[in-house]
Amino acid sequence: MKLNNLIEIIRDRKLKMPTNSYVASLFRLGEDRIIQKVGEEAIEVVIAAKNKNKQRIISEVSDLIFQLFILLTLKEITLSDIEKELESRTK
Repeated sequence: MKLNNLIEIIRDRKLKMPTNSYVASLFRLGEDRIIQKVGEEAIEVVIAAKNKNKQRIISEVSDLIFQLFILLTLKEITLSDIEKELESRTK
């Protein structure tokens, strides 16, 4: 899946808030739960990296990116905002 497509799906879930959606359930639970999920996934990435299991690292980084995109959507931060920040660091 393309990352932009994933963001669009997350935005759609936030807008429509379907009852059977995991993403919508996180938005209903609120900011603290979303932040907690980001933290949990970040820790799992570190553990996977320490264990040097490439497939597990890929899996955990995917989970982290997913949760980060939910957080970014909550905070109305776009990938363009992130790209601009990264670009500013190369000058």
